[in-house]
Amino acid sequence: MRVSYDRLWKKLIDEKMNKRDLMRRAKVSTNIIAKMGKEEPIALESVAKICAVFNCSVDDILELDLNSIDYKKESQDG
Repeated sequence: MRVSYDRLWKKLIDEKMNKRDLMRRAKVSTNIIAKMGKEEPIALESVAKICAVFNCSVDDILELDLNSIDYKKESQDG
């Protein structure tokens, strides 16, 4: 599944924040920021921390590409 954090990156620009500021304010690790940079999923707890910083909802900072989900593989795994 592909996750786009483009909305978050735009929000950082709009708020004149950088990634290090976000890490400090949301109390997330460099690994979380790196995963987001690679458009990988992160833990919901981390998403919630970031949303709390901006007082926003999940869809304000990320977007899921539902077309990239491999339903056949997931049904075999589950």
